[in-house]
Amino acid sequence: MTARILIVEDQLDVARSLKANLELEGHVVAMVGTGEDGVNACQTWTPDLVILDLMLPVMSGFDVLRTIRRRQNDVPVLILSARTTEIEKVEGFRLGADDYVTKPFGLMEVLARIDALLRRRMRTATSESGAAGETLTFGQIVIDPAARTVHKSEVEVVLRPREFDLLVALVRHRGRVVTRGRLLEEVWGYDASVVSRTVDTHMLELRRRLEDDPAHPRHLITLRGAGYRLVR
Repeated sequence: MTARILIVEDQLDVARSLKANLELEGHVVAMVGTGEDGVNACQTWTPDLVILDLMLPVMSGFDVLRTIRRRQNDVPVLILSARTTEIEKVEGFRLGADDYVTKPFGLMEVLARIDALLRRRMRTATSESGAAGETLTFGQIVIDPAARTVHKSEVEVVLRPREFDLLVALVRHRGRVVTRGRLLEEVWGYDASVVSRTVDTHMLELRRRLEDDPAHPRHLITLRGAGYRLVR
């Protein structure tokens, strides 16, 4: 699959290395060095995936991501940053990042993660095209996969793209325990051997948005050491 990939990175050596290797994979790649140019390129160039640094001049990567999502652009975003704290990673996911890789990074791993995000985007588009008219429900929640909308007690709840995909995966497995590795494979396209807090972070956000009492969830249940289960 050939994709249009935008690199928003002010370290020219990093950007050039990524660009060269992505082009060898057959992708079309554009580079920009500022947050403002990144936001503009998302609007005018319409990439299939964005690789985003956080430590950008003037406009931070967090601000870029916030602006992209505010404009309802669901393009997959992979953060590539030297910021390594858990708080910063959680903030990235809360703002709508699809993946977070810390510098220094292994090139092969980054390329594999990019491929996984692109595969997931293709599968989502394919499944949505055949899901018109289908709705999924549990409790007071109604999900429309084709429209990518969620309503709780007839009030719309706005979810970020990957939160929505995770919720749909849990509903399709409702009543059964689903491991973190299985969710990584189904929602993010990762191999189950990848160690990641991504699922945990997104589950916290789903509980905050959908549960009446997120600290004592009724529907989105964690089974320590086993995985997750959605109950009606």
